[in-house]
Amino acid sequence: MARHTTLQGAGLLALSALLFATMGVFIRLASHTVGNEILVFARNLGGLTLLLPFMLLHRDSRFRTTVFPRHLWRALTGLTAMYGFFYAIAHLPLSSAMVFTYSSPVFIPLVAWGFLKEPLTPRAMVAALVGFVGVLLVCKPGTGVLNHFALIGLGSSILAATAFVTVRALGATEPATRVVFYFALISTLVSAVPLLWAGRTITTHELGLLAAVGLCATLSQLCLTRAYALAPANRIGPVTYLAIVIAGIYAWWLWGETPDGYALAGAGLILMASLMNLRKS
Repeated sequence: MARHTTLQGAGLLALSALLFATMGVFIRLASHTVGNEILVFARNLGGLTLLLPFMLLHRDSRFRTTVFPRHLWRALTGLTAMYGFFYAIAHLPLSSAMVFTYSSPVFIPLVAWGFLKEPLTPRAMVAALVGFVGVLLVCKPGTGVLNHFALIGLGSSILAATAFVTVRALGATEPATRVVFYFALISTLVSAVPLLWAGRTITTHELGLLAAVGLCATLSQLCLTRAYALAPANRIGPVTYLAIVIAGIYAWWLWGETPDGYALAGAGLILMASLMNLRKS
């Protein structure tokens, strides 16, 4: 794959990370009063609402797919990861939650090798190891961060890696808008079920926060889907680590969370892992 295409994919993935970190801020703010079931449903409904008019204008070609089972698998793995991710954001410091949920690039090369038979190069393996060490430094095991909330975050990361690799497979034949639309449609229908026992009336302020979550999430998904259509997951996946750095800046600005030396060293290793996979093999 041409180097410029890889760089384009990396740039879109960096923009996706920025939008995703911003979504995390709105989730944290909304989670003070809104339950996880409503948050997840609102995120998916927001994406579906934004995409449906566009899809209807091009219904002759936009809805047609021959790989619906892949869309279903991508939606179910991504939705399950979303529940875990939102839960982690609500109960952990924002930067720590992003670290756990954005450790998926550690698993992406292995998942891509297993599912897509993409070559697992020595550079990709070293980059994954460097990134994982960076995650450990940011998380500081032994300080109480590795609790059950963190385990939920790590579990969602593995599922997210599976969803990202499925996006890569879908990108070979499916346009980005169709991939995101089917994810929003399936996820909205499935996440509506818990509202039967967890639904309630929301305030205008909560509605604004939920709308922001849906907007940021949808734009992030569009960028992510296009990025993985342009470049292999095992080359650009570590760029998603940038969301940890961005979340750390948000956390410092909004809540006064200041990273220590371990966190800064870990962030440096995370960025190094991203750059290693962007270098021409």
